[in-house]
Amino acid sequence: MKIFNFVPNLLTLSNLFFGCIAVVYGVMGDLEKLALFVSLGLVCDFFDGFFARLLKVDSKLGVQLDSLSDLITFGLTSSIVMLNLMGSSTYVIENSSNYLVSLFPFLAFLITLSSSYRLAKFNISTYNDNFIGLPTPANAILIIFLPQFIEQFQLHFVFENIIILIIIVFLSSYLLISNHKMFSLKINNLTFNKNKAFYALVFSSLILLGIFGLASFTIIIILYIVLNLLRAIV
Repeated sequence: MKIFNFVPNLLTLSNLFFGCIAVVYGVMGDLEKLALFVSLGLVCDFFDGFFARLLKVDSKLGVQLDSLSDLITFGLTSSIVMLNLMGSSTYVIENSSNYLVSLFPFLAFLITLSSSYRLAKFNISTYNDNFIGLPTPANAILIIFLPQFIEQFQLHFVFENIIILIIIVFLSSYLLISNHKMFSLKINNLTFNKNKAFYALVFSSLILLGIFGLASFTIIIILYIVLNLLRAIV
């Protein structure tokens, strides 16, 4: 039935809806709820593609809608998390009367700009087994769970440093728009030899989740990046 053909787009719009709610909570400084609603958006983002393939719905509208939703749910929310962290840094607080210093946190929106560029580039590229650059959902996971990572390992003294936070913003932005090949998390077969990096990531992720809980998501994406860089070298 044609009505089922709208299921992928409905999930994509749900992704955008959760992203909008996440933005509101982020503006209010509630980064835990932001992470919750971005996670719900991630689930919708996964299943919109799943049902599009299942129902064999190949829609140009769906592709554009997906990218626009991802920009809000994964791009803008990541910037808002970094905006909060940078605004709470010791240097910015101590020099809040300095107008130029007060502008530093807005560097966080480089992530949104880079996400927009990456999504536009993805829309005009031909899909293959590898991603080119860090996918926006993976980058969002890296950033939105950073507060839990900081809390788990008591790294407040590190992430109160504005230089560290600016470096994270630039690295994140670079990885989004880079030409580094990164393996897709959607495998076509279960052959171990062809998916060694994928299986290494899955097994490591399960162990990390069992030990560190939500704080492990940031570590998992760092591991994903490292595995891909090692693949390029080897």
